Amino acid sequence: MSRPQHPIEVRRRAGVLLHPTSLPGGSGAGNLGHAAFHFIDFMADCGLSVWQVLPLGPTHEDRSPYQTTSVHAGSPELISLDLLQEWGWLEMPPAPDPADPDAWHLECLRRARSRFQRHASAADQAALREFIDSHAAWLPDFACYQAIKDTRDGEAWVDWPAPLRDREPQALEAFRAGHGEAIEQVMFEQFVFFRQWHDLRRYANERDILLFGDIPIFVAHDSADVWANREGFLLQEDGHPQVVAGVPPDYFSETGQRWGNPLYDWEQMSRSGYSWWWERIHTQRDLFDLIRIDHFRGFEAYWEIPAAAETAIAGRWVKGPGAAFFEQMLTRFGDLPLVAEDLGTIDEAVEQLRDAFHLPGMKILQFAFGSGADNPYLPHNHVPLSLVYTGTHDNDTTLGWYQSLDAAAREHLVAYLGQEATDMPRALNRTAMASVAWLSVVPLQDWLGLDGSHRMNQPGVRGGNWQWRFEWDWIDADLPGRIRELLELYGRA
Repeated sequence: MSRPQHPIEVRRRAGVLLHPTSLPGGSGAGNLGHAAFHFIDFMADCGLSVWQVLPLGPTHEDRSPYQTTSVHAGSPELISLDLLQEWGWLEMPPAPDPADPDAWHLECLRRARSRFQRHASAADQAALREFIDSHAAWLPDFACYQAIKDTRDGEAWVDWPAPLRDREPQALEAFRAGHGEAIEQVMFEQFVFFRQWHDLRRYANERDILLFGDIPIFVAHDSADVWANREGFLLQEDGHPQVVAGVPPDYFSETGQRWGNPLYDWEQMSRSGYSWWWERIHTQRDLFDLIRIDHFRGFEAYWEIPAAAETAIAGRWVKGPGAAFFEQMLTRFGDLPLVAEDLGTIDEAVEQLRDAFHLPGMKILQFAFGSGADNPYLPHNHVPLSLVYTGTHDNDTTLGWYQSLDAAAREHLVAYLGQEATDMPRALNRTAMASVAWLSVVPLQDWLGLDGSHRMNQPGVRGGNWQWRFEWDWIDADLPGRIRELLELYGRA
């Protein structure tokens, strides 16, 4: 069974990569409020028709959207308090505490629920109940997990008292009975997040803009998903992982990368018809028009590392579920609006799996220069069923990348472009638009011409990541016109 071409892939498009936390406004980070709608207006003015974001789930202290406490839930951090006030669900809150904006934000959400209980219309009250019922596959477990975690000062579930850690029915019943308000608060926050996101998606779709999401193949060990579905993961009796995910040693790291995520028990998941994954993709389809699967190669084979190993050297390749998984998803959904993140160590088997289901892969222009003409990231090697990027959230900005190039790579870049690359990043933005790839995505930093100090994430570096934000006055008045002209030139407007 092969995946047919999805209708949204029929025409050439161009997009922008920007996580909502990078939007202006809000106390500690950007949110789904007026700035998000204004950003969609900006995109429409430019002729851009795809907004790509990172995973939207609740993050841990490091704020990485790739290590969340739920694969279904939205981050309360993204909820707009301004919209809550406009809905009549929140009175004007006190001034935020600059020392702890997160605590202030959560206090405002508690006030919003209190006012909602007293003043919300019957229709809104019914909508909340309907939301809880329709997300029964994951929401009660997540709400209980989050409430327990909050009462234990953020402690990981594997360190909870054994009855709660192991989900003994009597222990869970007793906790729910004593912490009903906290559990209902979590459910209310998810109701608000999903309502605000759906309003934003509707606004975008009305302007011919698609929302593009991201599914990390692996999940955080400290998450509601692993706690509530231990049978689907390779864990010890006490909940600690038997083996963990990562990638083998390569040119970039002599010891590889030990990510630490628990690995799936694919045999068990297969026996259940991959129901856990079906629910996961179902939630993301409800949020997005297009979805990227991060580390796609793990479905063909993944690097399994003993949990006790300190590095990835002792790992081994283990076969993943392969075509059987995607056949099941295709049978369930009828179509798969998925993109394969096929970067890194990719072999023929991974490419065959990607191509068998007609999934677009990714081409990164920052990886293209400094080697031979057979480099798959060079534009003359692109194929229509692919996405081209100047760089991703894990790369330096294109200007920062260009400024750090060695002499050989810079010489190759200049020779390939046929001109001095003094107009960076515009020269690479133009190259991305000219590609035959169906979709061209440029990070906002590159549309704005920003240097490496505006980088979103630096893999392998602790601290300082995921915090970048822009300001409206960084956007020149003539930028939308310049972008639209470029998109029209290459048939992407």
